[in-house]
Amino acid sequence: MCDATGDDGGCGADAAPARRRRLPADSHPRPCMKCGQGTAALVIRLGDAFCRDCFREYFVHKFRAMLGKNRVIFPGEKVLLALSGGPASSAMLRQVQEGLSRETAKKLRFIPSLIYVDEGAVRGLSAAQREQSLARMETLLQATGFPYHLAHLEQALELPASILQPGPEKSGKPSPSYKEAVEGFIQQQRQEGDGDGGTSLPDLGTQDAVGSPPTPRLPIAARTQELLRLFEAVETSTAREELLQMLRTHLILQTARTRGYTKVMTGESCTRVAIKLLTNLALGRGAFLAVDTGFVDNRHGDVMVVRPMREYMAKEIAFYNHFFDVPTVIAPPLPTKRQEKPSIHRLIERFLLGLQEDFPSTISTVYRTGEKLSPAPAKASSESQRCLLCLCALDIAGEEELALEPTLITEETEPAGDGCCQGATAAGAESRAAFIPLLCYGCRLTFKELGPLATLPPYVRAEAQRRIRRAQMEQQSQEVPLEDEEPGKS
Repeated sequence: MCDATGDDGGCGADAAPARRRRLPADSHPRPCMKCGQGTAALVIRLGDAFCRDCFREYFVHKFRAMLGKNRVIFPGEKVLLALSGGPASSAMLRQVQEGLSRETAKKLRFIPSLIYVDEGAVRGLSAAQREQSLARMETLLQATGFPYHLAHLEQALELPASILQPGPEKSGKPSPSYKEAVEGFIQQQRQEGDGDGGTSLPDLGTQDAVGSPPTPRLPIAARTQELLRLFEAVETSTAREELLQMLRTHLILQTARTRGYTKVMTGESCTRVAIKLLTNLALGRGAFLAVDTGFVDNRHGDVMVVRPMREYMAKEIAFYNHFFDVPTVIAPPLPTKRQEKPSIHRLIERFLLGLQEDFPSTISTVYRTGEKLSPAPAKASSESQRCLLCLCALDIAGEEELALEPTLITEETEPAGDGCCQGATAAGAESRAAFIPLLCYGCRLTFKELGPLATLPPYVRAEAQRRIRRAQMEQQSQEVPLEDEEPGKS
């Protein structure tokens, strides 16, 4: 019989499995590991204790080092910052603000603009709640002094079919190197008499007309209902998450193209990248991990997506926003009836964050593993080899030997909706089986759960019909010479 008593407990004191215990608080405050003089305000990793000032320098340096190491954003380029209002994108915005301020020693040299996509309709918010959230976000955007764009997810239903086609890459004379571009930019500033090396920020307000009313207006009710029908027709929460991500990406891409932006900057953190790595593996997108999670995503051709926050842990971002009063606007998750297993995205997130509590190197290990992947498998040389939805290469070679064959859909032609099909050829293009050859393995799995074709976004159906008709014409052109040769042989 055990007689142990006290704080250390006896037999029944701790029946739960052994977990990492909190160490008793030290009576003496820890010094900062960098300066050695200030008192540590936080511990990022085991043994990495920083005071507030050193932590700020560390945070700023990591952002600048990420941009300087990759050298893909040239001086004078127009960069569109995609903001969600969350902690990571808000911290990214603050880094850009500080990098463009006149007090900064080494200023950033690109021209920023902001975009916020309102997703309140599919996130279960009422009209009044959407108005309130938009007003808060617009106040935050106006305070930056940068030009900004407010977009609604309903506008994705009006996108052109060309959004699913890679834009033309710049041709003609070769672009200068990064070093040459920086030197030319500095010389241009000196010639213009800008001795302090400032940016063109005073002119930013005239480049893009903000044009937003004082009170944000919501789209018409008919568009909102059409968007809700699209999401209600989706069978699973996992496919709903993928659909939301696709519509958001295409809407941001269209804004960048129409407004003349060459780069789009997003705020995925290291934690979010690690979650996305495992999620995409579960969704059958292992061949495209380097493109979906890397620093550079150039699958769209004319617009490059960069992720400068991908080396920041969620803990670091949370401390930075708390210490330096970075405002955030948190959006609710997608509503779901299954609270225990809502989607693969949420399951992977809970799994990794749970491991991170007991094993602090979990997130960084997954992230560093993804760094070793190559983006080569995602590159496609022609339109016929490119996925309709994600624009990556079709990873379907030898599909009869893989687990891909049981997922193929062979069903009869569905009736077309909204009068978008004309004739027998158009009717054949509106069958689910006709869509399958246009999709990669991961998008095929998602497409199976997207509901009837009539509820799909019009631009997706229009681009699919164009590709199907083009493939039919190419097939017919190849068969004609064979038919002409038969009489000659006889």
